[in-house]
Amino acid sequence: MVGFAVEGALVVFLLATLVFFALRVLPGDPAALVLGDQASEAERAALNAKLHLNEPMGMQYARFVGGLLTLDLGDSIRRPGVPAVARVFGALGPTAALAAVAVVIGAGLGVSAGVLGAGPWLGSRRSWVDRFATAIAATPLLAFGPVATYGLAARIRVVPLPGDPDAGAMGLIFASSLLALPLAAHIARVSRAALDDLGRAQFLIVARAKGASHARVWWLHAVPAAIGPIVTVLGTQLGALLGGAVVLERLFERRGLGTLILEAYISRDLPVLEAAVVVSGALFIFAQQTASALHAALDPRVGGEGT
Repeated sequence: MVGFAVEGALVVFLLATLVFFALRVLPGDPAALVLGDQASEAERAALNAKLHLNEPMGMQYARFVGGLLTLDLGDSIRRPGVPAVARVFGALGPTAALAAVAVVIGAGLGVSAGVLGAGPWLGSRRSWVDRFATAIAATPLLAFGPVATYGLAARIRVVPLPGDPDAGAMGLIFASSLLALPLAAHIARVSRAALDDLGRAQFLIVARAKGASHARVWWLHAVPAAIGPIVTVLGTQLGALLGGAVVLERLFERRGLGTLILEAYISRDLPVLEAAVVVSGALFIFAQQTASALHAALDPRVGGEGT
């Protein structure tokens, strides 16, 4: 676990360094973009001094690293006096809720489809499950998200518009379901392949011989044995899940980390943009490291290879 933590911290530090230098080579004067064309040279100089953009690059980077270690990346330009990290953590709640519900829905749908495709219920038509999952995984969220929203929320009106302030839990579930579909497709393919490998395992044959139903054999015996690859794909897909959350939040005008990143980029609110990208990257890396550690704990063969 110590090795995972050190490796994750190093990757986060490299990501933060990349973000720092990338934002400082963007075209345009941040002070001019924030204050507008009517701002005086004195006002622009004052804002550049506040952001320390008038200092040598090495001094700016040293200041940035020090702030990174203390979680103090400065105050928001758009909201003076409000720490950038506070704005990020304030926007993280809605995005975390959206992603968490999507993980639950995606895992449930994906594992169910994997069991259906690997089990005996569909016979020769089992391959259609994998084909359908491949089609969903290859379809961009922007392709089916607006169409599903128009059909279900605007025309049929069986679900509320996710961006409606009064949508409540149903709006969250609908938005999370759209976000969960690509995740479910990836989990379905991985779980079906893992379950196929276990299809003729001795312990499943013994369980079936003892009179257990097909559903009991696959859900209570086969799925727990194939949980390692499923956990791994959940961790590796978190980056795509966060990217999809950004798209959905912008599409449905939902407040969250995605809209905060886009607004900070448009307004060149560098402290907020730096904090948001670093926190997002840290979450993604933490999820991947946790998934790898869980996989190693669940599958002794993986743990043995890592030592």
